[in-house]
Amino acid sequence: MSANDSPSGQQTTTSASHDAARAATHDSAFLKACRREPVPHTPVWFMRQAGRSLPEYLKVREGIAMLDSCMMPELVTEITLQPVRRHKVDAAIYFSDIVVPLKAIGIDLDIKPGVGPVIAEPVRTRADLARLRDLTPEDVPYVTEAIGMLTAELGATPLIGFAGAPFTLASYLVEGGPSRSHERTKAMMYGDPRLWADLVDRLAEITGAFLKVQIEAGASAVQLFDSWVGALAPADYRASVLPASAKVFDTVAPYGVPRIHFGVGTGELLGLMGEAGADVVGVDWRVPLDEAARRVGPGKALQGNLDPAVLFAPTPAVEAKTRELLDQAAGLEGHIFNLGHGVMPSMDPDALTRLVAHVHEQTAR
Repeated sequence: MSANDSPSGQQTTTSASHDAARAATHDSAFLKACRREPVPHTPVWFMRQAGRSLPEYLKVREGIAMLDSCMMPELVTEITLQPVRRHKVDAAIYFSDIVVPLKAIGIDLDIKPGVGPVIAEPVRTRADLARLRDLTPEDVPYVTEAIGMLTAELGATPLIGFAGAPFTLASYLVEGGPSRSHERTKAMMYGDPRLWADLVDRLAEITGAFLKVQIEAGASAVQLFDSWVGALAPADYRASVLPASAKVFDTVAPYGVPRIHFGVGTGELLGLMGEAGADVVGVDWRVPLDEAARRVGPGKALQGNLDPAVLFAPTPAVEAKTRELLDQAAGLEGHIFNLGHGVMPSMDPDALTRLVAHVHEQTAR
């Protein structure tokens, strides 16, 4: 794909600096692992690596609301770079939040400390779908600007873009906020399947557009977070979720960047999540990597999956559990070391730094 041609054949604003960034990161350990190619060492990055576990993050975020911080390119750049500087991870992940594209298209929401995203007017009827308009690059200029700044700073270190998957975004919209039981979500999915299908399809279009903005700005890979989809049985996932997730992956497929899919509590869904179109399937800590590989099947790399709580144990215990995980990963087609979920706010940053160094040392080839 040329610098000026989008996958649809239309002219884009993709810059020469974007092409340079893609070229610089092509042979990185992270992207090689995504492509299931031989690597110099097992690459490492952590979900939520940029965040409250870092004192430098708390300092720069002081007094700034979460959603406001996501719209400040200089601040996004600094926060995204912090864990790369400190931990020497093999990839950066763009600092944002999964509800940013919803906010960008005019949904009235806020991220309340200690609660999470709260939707002022939940989406529960067909009339409510009209509020979910198309997302355009003009809605998120701060994303394009921040990624341009980041790729210039990161050099050969890849930047991962990301978005929330249609099911998880739909759940926030329908429930009005975080939920343990997802009763309103499931009530719509089972009780009005046509409305549900139209809702997640609409969200797939918005999510795909948001990921395209990130890729065209210079992201080297993308991850689709389906944080809540572990609440579903496989049959419900296949019928009511997989088509929308597949639509997102199909939207960005022509760009040729690796596509990662991750959910929590998704041990029974791993094969289906790979089937949706991911090149890399993220695994939480509940399923051993060798068993996860069996469930996913051939042709996919795996990402994961150290239990985040292990990092609170003494270093020898962390290294022992890491060794177990690396042994499980020994026969995988491709492996990216990560936690089975995100970095916890109370985690010692030095423990993460030591873990990165340990994985690199243990897997150097």
